Amino acid sequence: MLSKIKVFAFVGPSGTGKSYRAQLVAGENNISYIIDDGLFIKDNEVIAGSSAKKAPTKIETVKHALFQSEEEKSEIVSAIKKYKPESIMILGTSDNMVHKIAENLGLPPITRIIRIDEIATEEEIETARRIRVTEGKHVIPVPTFEIKKDFSGYILDPLQIFKSKGIGKAPYVAEKSIIRPTFSYMGNFTISDSVFRQIIEYLAHRSHGIHKLSKMRITKYEDGPSIYIEVIVIYGTDIKEALTSFKEKCKKEIEKLTAMNVINIEILAKGIFVPESEEEK
Repeated sequence: MLSKIKVFAFVGPSGTGKSYRAQLVAGENNISYIIDDGLFIKDNEVIAGSSAKKAPTKIETVKHALFQSEEEKSEIVSAIKKYKPESIMILGTSDNMVHKIAENLGLPPITRIIRIDEIATEEEIETARRIRVTEGKHVIPVPTFEIKKDFSGYILDPLQIFKSKGIGKAPYVAEKSIIRPTFSYMGNFTISDSVFRQIIEYLAHRSHGIHKLSKMRITKYEDGPSIYIEVIVIYGTDIKEALTSFKEKCKKEIEKLTAMNVINIEILAKGIFVPESEEEK
């Protein structure tokens, strides 16, 4: 089955903009399936694998991207057999790398290698390299919601691309994600519980029907935080409506401000505040 697949490769040194342009190049060659840094992607959807950029070191990243582990390899091979693509494009930093990926996955020899300097200008390549070196940012060619869970807390920003292909041709539209990988030389960062508390207190102060935050507990997991909140509500409030609205605000703002995937928020009305005057409502 795999022997009938036409295999392309898109090659360029690290940080030159391959992932940024991957979907454009694939679309121009009528390819719907991409293999990039451990991920098997169909159009804008991750259908198998996990990003090599999650690995703790660059060495582990390379091993993951090459599918050296049997578990990683079998997951991708099973997905390829399931979806039966007519063609696949493999991204890599060298000819040797893309040939090795094809070999490890049991794919046929690569039919054509497309190089980054055929697609991007020298100036564009240098700009991409500068951003990689100075900001440590990498692009993954899928929408943010596809990989948010895997990269909770690692500067995960959406990047929407819209380009015209010329008169009479459909425009190229794609969303990608910018992340700072686990192995970035810029180091890790942590977010104190007090930051979460300050965000929630601010939202409580500005939320209808909520008098104040009385207690908060954060449990941190690899995929993101789980948050337990107790609040005092104002007498006369529709408690269910107030708590639902407050919960939605908390999740939205915490994810926006911290770039973390909030696993769960539990809110309990612990008491009722009876205002003595209209000003206290």
